[in-house]
Amino acid sequence: MSFVDLNNICVSYDGKTNILEGLNLSIEKGELVSLLGPSGCGKTTTLRVVAGYIDPRGGELMVDGEDFTKIAVHKRNFGIVFQSYALFPHLSVKDNVAFGLKMRKMDKAQIDRKVDDMLAICGLSEYKDRLPRQMSGGQRQRVALARALVIEPKLLLLDEPLSNLDAKLRIQMRVEIKRLQKQLGITTIFVTHDQEECFSISDRVAVMNQGVIEQYDTPEHIYTNPKTEFVARFIGFENFISATKQADHIYQAGDTRFHVDALHEGNDVKMTIRPDDIRIVTEAGDNCIEGTVIVRTFLGKSYQYEMKTPLGTLVVNGDGTTVYETGDTCKLCLPSHKIVLV
Repeated sequence: MSFVDLNNICVSYDGKTNILEGLNLSIEKGELVSLLGPSGCGKTTTLRVVAGYIDPRGGELMVDGEDFTKIAVHKRNFGIVFQSYALFPHLSVKDNVAFGLKMRKMDKAQIDRKVDDMLAICGLSEYKDRLPRQMSGGQRQRVALARALVIEPKLLLLDEPLSNLDAKLRIQMRVEIKRLQKQLGITTIFVTHDQEECFSISDRVAVMNQGVIEQYDTPEHIYTNPKTEFVARFIGFENFISATKQADHIYQAGDTRFHVDALHEGNDVKMTIRPDDIRIVTEAGDNCIEGTVIVRTFLGKSYQYEMKTPLGTLVVNGDGTTVYETGDTCKLCLPSHKIVLV
């Protein structure tokens, strides 16, 4: 048994349509697991089930071998950080962080010690007497994290905690979250719709779609080996080609036979490849087709091209050494080790 187990969780808001349909998820102690997916996929609902804000229609939640399915929110001892920070505006940083300990009626000297230690860990000691309105967004987010962590929770639950920050600050804060999580060894569930943010800090990722987990694996494996077309599209694959298996590693698409390093059980598949992985070449070879530039987009260091091919429109990122004009015809090579089958 894992540290956290969600077993066959079903949730419905209207009693008819399930938002979560038999969802299963296992998390090991000390892991940071992200729930990734578009709006409406069920990731926040899953987090709210774990937090205790939603009672599932079916299934069970086990934490550290104990059934938490019906345990009240205030008895779960989980730390929660919301998108909106939810700080008390009239309380200082120190009093905001101390709030959960005071609710537990802890001794004042112990509270002061724990709060001071957590403020130091989160880099907030010099701001302890400030009010939230006197701090930046990143500083307020660290206060919310400190408040969630100071109670020494069984679980840390993060619900899109970085979505209100600008791009540069988001990068800084996701590094900070990973540092704190590893330093404290706390099991964490992180909800986000941002692929880059999720992959940069997670031990494992659950990609969700319409209330089910389509793939649960390490960020590296999901990035290189998406299992379904939905997962592939969500993590940045843009080119999809219908193909039929002719033999192991040989697939027919239109009039072209492709050698593919990957294996797939099905006979009718879709080959997918990232725009960065298609090469524009001068001489035809294996896995090559012709393409005509129909749209050119400047990306800064290079150009992106939409290419009309016999297999449909493909998106290709050039290396910038040669610039192609609209109407130019090129040879496109799809390397066998870069093609993914879904």
